[in-house]
Amino acid sequence: MTPPLRTGVLAAIATLIVDQASKLWLLHAFDIAHRGAVKVTPFFDLVLAWNPGISFGWFQSESPAAQIGLMAVKAVAVIVLAIWMARSRTLLATLALALIIGGAIGNAIDRFAYGAVVDFALFHVQIGEKILNWYVFNLADVAIVAGVAALLYDSFLGVPAAKAP
Repeated sequence: MTPPLRTGVLAAIATLIVDQASKLWLLHAFDIAHRGAVKVTPFFDLVLAWNPGISFGWFQSESPAAQIGLMAVKAVAVIVLAIWMARSRTLLATLALALIIGGAIGNAIDRFAYGAVVDFALFHVQIGEKILNWYVFNLADVAIVAGVAALLYDSFLGVPAAKAP
């Protein structure tokens, strides 16, 4: 395994561990299911939300067939991303793909273990009498978004690849 690929694999594993540890802690040690919403700051709460769909709650379905379908799509995506990571030419792209892979596997573990993804972070703002909430998310989602942003940066603004002679 080349050093950049090893770095990517370690980053994916670290992402997965941090994601799963945060969810296990919130579910079992902190017992968020029984505490209910916990106000952390005036704009951030810890809440428990089970997401049977994909990003931002799209395609929500609790049927076993839909869950198996989502797991199959996720498995194919992780394999494709892993191949891409193995062929990556820059450290930034390798780390970005590792974040996406680690986050995807973290959410897939939730789907397998609970039938839905554990989401818990809620940002909100109050404007007058109206409270505007962002989608509830987790650390795997943060890793996936950061990975996509880093890939975009690397694609558009990163070091250009050397041209063949």
